[in-house]
Parts: sequence; structure tokens; C-alpha cells
Amino acid sequence: MSTMLIGLIGVAVLFAAILLGVNVMVALGLVGALGLLSIVGFDGATSMLSTIFYDTTHSFHFVVIPLFLLMGYFAMSAGLGRDMFEAANKWLGNVRGGLAIASTIGAAAFGAASGSSVGTATVFTKIALPEMLDRGYDKSLASASIAIAGTLAVMIPPSALVVVYGILTDSSISGLLIAGIIPGIIFAVLLCIATYINVSRNPHLAPMTYLKTSWVERFYSLRLAGPLMLIVASVMSGLYLGVFTPTEAGAAGAFLTLLLALIRRRSLAAIHLKQTLLDTVRATSMIFGIIICALLFSRFLAISGLSIAMGDFLTSLEVNRWVVVFLITVIYLVFGMMMDAPALLAITLPITHPVMMQLGFDPIWFGIFVVLLAEIGAVTPPVGINCFVVQAASEGRVELEDIFRGLLPYIFAGLVMLLLLCVFPEIATYLPSKMK
Repeated sequence: MSTMLIGLIGVAVLFAAILLGVNVMVALGLVGALGLLSIVGFDGATSMLSTIFYDTTHSFHFVVIPLFLLMGYFAMSAGLGRDMFEAANKWLGNVRGGLAIASTIGAAAFGAASGSSVGTATVFTKIALPEMLDRGYDKSLASASIAIAGTLAVMIPPSALVVVYGILTDSSISGLLIAGIIPGIIFAVLLCIATYINVSRNPHLAPMTYLKTSWVERFYSLRLAGPLMLIVASVMSGLYLGVFTPTEAGAAGAFLTLLLALIRRRSLAAIHLKQTLLDTVRATSMIFGIIICALLFSRFLAISGLSIAMGDFLTSLEVNRWVVVFLITVIYLVFGMMMDAPALLAITLPITHPVMMQLGFDPIWFGIFVVLLAEIGAVTPPVGINCFVVQAASEGRVELEDIFRGLLPYIFAGLVMLLLLCVFPEIATYLPSKMK
């Protein structure tokens, strides 16, 4: 049996296992290990296994993942998400759909600290959803706006998913983190515009609310959001100016967020330090497991020759390179409906990244493009993990059908953002090109 055929069988078995509900990490690891065993034998496979495990776990770059996750968990335990929402609500509460727009802006600001799409969606479901429903907002609009707003945490740095992309593709993590700033802000603005257009065309979705908020109260509300934004700005500025490495930036961000949480809560017990550390360890272990198994699967595809053959096939097509980009976009959107973002990157990047590099695309641009695709997949049925998170955190006040029904304007906004990245790649590459 040829190695190419073994590679094709491995890919087919992998997707069959995922569709049958096998854990993605387990599926990647088993298929990769058994594939290597069938090609290079027992001794060669065990040698590669030990090398991959050691090279992955001893790398200093991997420390940035738990540090950014810890920063996000400290922000959540300190109740900083409510600060962001209340400040945004003071400024936008009198606009039609203002609570939904405030949720988007608050989630973007909070996501800059948390880096967790699921965490941000959970926090804002508990904070913003009850208030929107109590004021007569349509369930679909309220829940969908929170589900999509949570994905901003994946784009706006610091983002654990961006770090995962950098590790899997050996790209500049510093450059990737900085590259997400402008696209993240633009995407947040597009989501706000989508909400405003939607409620302007359908006023029944969001009744007008008239809050008597003075300018003094509005500026005073910034005292709540200001400290966290100052921490994020300081960390990103240090990274941009070359003062911090990504790992040092993560450490500084986690430490400063811990200090802010202590100032807010006044004790370690109040911020649930033990639980916060345990949650960080669990999330880190999951991400590390997926990365290790993904690298194992990637090695199997490379040795079988399948990834090279697929890359050569796509690059040899006598079509414009943007046709290949379109095909890759469709692949990510389809598979993004069925699995979470780290697993999606782990499975696809061994094939898509080399192809895009051969076609002459910038690796940092492609990283931001792929992360945006993963964001859209995080809310797209039938899986749409953020939608399940919002439904679970709503405590029965909304159903999955309500959330999916309200997503169409936001998915359209995401497609517009993809188009902007294609037409103006400098949106993602300008800041990294100016880094110290």
C-alpha cells in the first residue's frame, strides 16, 4: 500500500471519527500515531512521538498561552465585564438598539483582556441578556448580538487562538498579536453597524429606552473601564515597541490584572484564586493536548506525502490565486460549523498554510484571516459553540433557535470583514511592519 493511500485513509478516518463524536484531540493523536506506525514502523514512530512531545512541551514560547488565559480568568473573577458593559451603556443607552451595541463594545473591550470567546460570551450573557430582555428586546437580537460579540475576544489581542496559529505555523507570535488590533476594532464597528441597521429597519426588535445620563456620569463611568484598558494598552504597547517578548507581555498582563482584581475584590478569597488557577490549568491542558496531537498528525501527513501532493495540486491549478482563497474560505466555514476553533486550526493548517505560502500570501495576514473564519464558525449552526454557551448561560430564557435566527446580519458583517481583509491586506499587516 502506498504512503499516499495511507494518508488518504488517515484523513478519512479522522473526519469519520469526529462526525461520530470522538474527541478531536484523541482522534488526531490516534490517527497520527497509527499512521506513522504503518509508514515508518514501531521504532521510527516511537522516536518521532518522543521528539514531538519534548519539542512541544519544553518550548519557552508555549508559556504565553497559560499566561494570557490566566489574565483573562483574573479579569472575569474581578467582575470587570460588568464594568465594561455599564460604561458602554452609559454612553449608548439612548440609541435604538443601544444595549446590544453596548454589549458589542463591552465584549470587545473585555475580550482584549480575557482572550476567551467562550468566557466573554458567558459573562455578557449573565450581565447584558437579562437587561435587554427586561427592556423588551427581541430574544433573537439580544442573544445573537452577545454570541457574536464574544468572538471578538479571539481577534483582539491578547488571543490564545492567535498564539496557537503562531505555534502551529512557526510564525511571529508578536506580529500576530499586534496584527489583530486594527481588524478587531473594525470588526467590532461592523457588528455595531449591523445591529443599528437591523433595529432601524425592524424597530420592534429593540424598543427605544430613554436613560437620563449626564455627561458627568458618562465620563465618570470610564473610571470602571479605564484601568483594564490601560493594562491592555500598556501590554500591547510594550510588545509593539519591543520592550516585551510575548511571554513577558503575558506575565505582565496577568500580574497587573491580578493587582486590579485584588483592588476591586480586596482579598484572594474574593477572586477565587484556587478555582481561577484550576480553570487556567484545565484550559491550558486542553490547548496543549490539541497542539501536540495536531503536530503528530501534521508529521504523519508530511511523511505520507499527502500534504505536499495536495499543496502542489492547489498551487498548480491554472486559476487566479484568489480562487484558491475562496475554496479555502469555504472549507473553513464548512468545518467551522462542526468543531471548535483550536481543533479547526489543528486539522487544517498542515495543508492550507503551506499552500498559502506557496501562493505568496503573508503568513501574518493569513493568520488573521483564518482566525476571523474561526470566529464566524464559532456562531454558525449546527455546532456554533458560542450559541450553545449563550443558551446555557441564559438559564432557559432563550432557545438555540432564537440565537440562530438572529445571526444572519452578523454573519454578513463577518463576510464583509473577510472581503475588507482581502481588498486591503494592510489592515492586518501595517502595524506588524512598523514594530520595533
